[in-house]
Amino acid sequence: MRWDHLFDDLAGQLEHELQAEQADLRHEEERLRLGRLPLRERLVALRDAEDPAMHSIRCRLRSGAVLRLRIRTVGRDWLAGDIEEPPGRDQAIVPFLAVDALLVTPAQAARSLEPVVERSELAARLGIAFLLRDLCRRRSIVMIRTLAGDVTGTIDRVGRDHVDLAEHDRDVPRRSQHVQQVRVIPTDQILLVRL
Repeated sequence: MRWDHLFDDLAGQLEHELQAEQADLRHEEERLRLGRLPLRERLVALRDAEDPAMHSIRCRLRSGAVLRLRIRTVGRDWLAGDIEEPPGRDQAIVPFLAVDALLVTPAQAARSLEPVVERSELAARLGIAFLLRDLCRRRSIVMIRTLAGDVTGTIDRVGRDHVDLAEHDRDVPRRSQHVQQVRVIPTDQILLVRL
């Protein structure tokens, strides 16, 4: 009779240790996953959340300006969305290099850590230069913010690491008589592109 209790006790201890070991392995795998988690995936998790409140973040730029943005698209090295403050119909593109910090709620921080399944691999491969070239082709009038200030105009060319912005007033189309100057802006100096 005593042997039965002893073996039952040993079996219970072994089962408990195996469960604890499995739990430790799961915790270690999660720590490794979080250690490899890029900013892009955290933004995708917020964008794809069912709760619309998760889509709206505050983004502090390197200039110190804080922008409230409703995330619409997340590229390889940029995010785009609707500007919520000040209210309007403007959209913005923010390179990850321009982000000083994302200011999120504790619930958003927790949601951003959840694993995501990418809806489209295309956006994940598109860099900021591709997006700027598209704006150039469309001849869109944009406002580009750098640490030196804001400039408005039309993107004439996009090089490997810079853009040529034909500066003109926002309310006039790009015509040679309206262009005040062409500003060559290194891409890594762009904090925000506002449409």
